Amino acid sequence: MNLSNLNAPLGANGGKKRVGRGMGSGMGKTSARGHKGQRSRSGARLMRGFEGGQMPLHRRLPKRGFTNIFRIEYAVVNLDTIAELNETAVSPDVLRARGVVRKAGIPVKVLSVGELNKPVHVTAHKFSKAAVDKIEKAGGKAEVIPARPKFMRPAKVKKQGKAQA
Repeated sequence: MNLSNLNAPLGANGGKKRVGRGMGSGMGKTSARGHKGQRSRSGARLMRGFEGGQMPLHRRLPKRGFTNIFRIEYAVVNLDTIAELNETAVSPDVLRARGVVRKAGIPVKVLSVGELNKPVHVTAHKFSKAAVDKIEKAGGKAEVIPARPKFMRPAKVKKQGKAQA
């Protein structure tokens, strides 16, 4: 078997449903929509989640929590991943180049999963306390990169009043 003699399974490629083409087709007259009612009308669109007047599921279920609009999402890197890189200095750019961090422009946080055997100079936007301890215990250094304004919470600007004469 090869690509030149592959066939689709039976029933996979059915013909288009042609409605309104006479009574003999089985889909004539009402075009398989039935008699009357909202769904039989042309242009009829029901609201997504509409359940025929019954209270919809998204309104029956209780709502919890909120979405924090100031949330900063970090790319998480563990110490065992850093140890596998066999680098003496690791930065977000090195992690992106090696494919450890996929998205560019996302701050990096280092967590303490795993162990370090060699001293490594690690620069990242955030570290867990245990990760800093393990890095320094191995003889390395954990350097915090200050967050770019894009990642920071917007500062409140104080309005200045008019100068009084």
